Amino acid sequence: MARLTRTKKKPVQKKRQLIADVNRRSPITEQYRTIRTNIEYSAVDTEIKSLLVTSAGPGEGKSTTASNLAVVIAQNGQTVLLIDADMRKPTAHYTFGLMNNRGLTNVLTRQQKQDDVIQETNVENVSLLTCGPIPPNPAELLNSKMMELVLQEAREKYDMVILDTPPVMAVADAQILANKVDGTIIVTSSGKTDREQLQKTKENLVKANAHLLGVVLNNKPVDDTTYYYYK
Repeated sequence: MARLTRTKKKPVQKKRQLIADVNRRSPITEQYRTIRTNIEYSAVDTEIKSLLVTSAGPGEGKSTTASNLAVVIAQNGQTVLLIDADMRKPTAHYTFGLMNNRGLTNVLTRQQKQDDVIQETNVENVSLLTCGPIPPNPAELLNSKMMELVLQEAREKYDMVILDTPPVMAVADAQILANKVDGTIIVTSSGKTDREQLQKTKENLVKANAHLLGVVLNNKPVDDTTYYYYK
C-alpha cells in the first residue's frame, strides 16, 4: 500500500483512518480496491469466503488493511463480517467507534450467541464481531471446535468473513487460524518489515497449511505524480 509523499512535508498521521469509507476517490482507496480485485482473481478455482489478514510483526498495518478491505468489499455490494481475532491487542472497535464489552470471547466460551454480539457498523454492509474481554488463553480458544463453528456460521450468513489476527512472529494465533480460512494475506511495511522475519512468517504459514494469496506492501513512499490519473 503506497503512501503519498508531497513537496511540502506534513506531519505523519498517527490516528487510524478508515480512508476507504471517508474518501472513496483517494488513490489509497483505489489500491484497496485493487487488492479486492486480486482476491477475486484468486478465487477462480476456489471460492474465497473467509480471509485472514496478518503480518510478521506489530505495527505493519494489518488491522488498517483488514478494516479498509472490509469496506471496499462491502462497497462492491457484498455483506462482510470483520472478526477481531487479535485477542492480545484488539483494535477494530476503535476503528469503527463501537463498544468492546462483549464479542468473540463470549461466543467461544458459550456465554452468548454469535448473532447477539455482532454489531452493525456505520458502514453499509459491514458488521463487526469485536474481540470482547481479553481472555487468558487466546490460542486455546482460537484452536477450539467452537471457533470452527463460529467461522462456519459466519460463512453461511455473510458473503465475506475477514479475520484480523496477531502478528505471526509474536504468537501462534495466526497459524492456528490460517488453515481454517480460505485465504491469507500478509501485510508488510516498507522500511520496517524485516526480510528474514517475513520469510519466516511465510514458512510458518505454509507449514500451517495456509492458502497464501499474496503480500500487501504498506507505507511505501511514492511521489504524488504517480496518481495524476486520479486527480
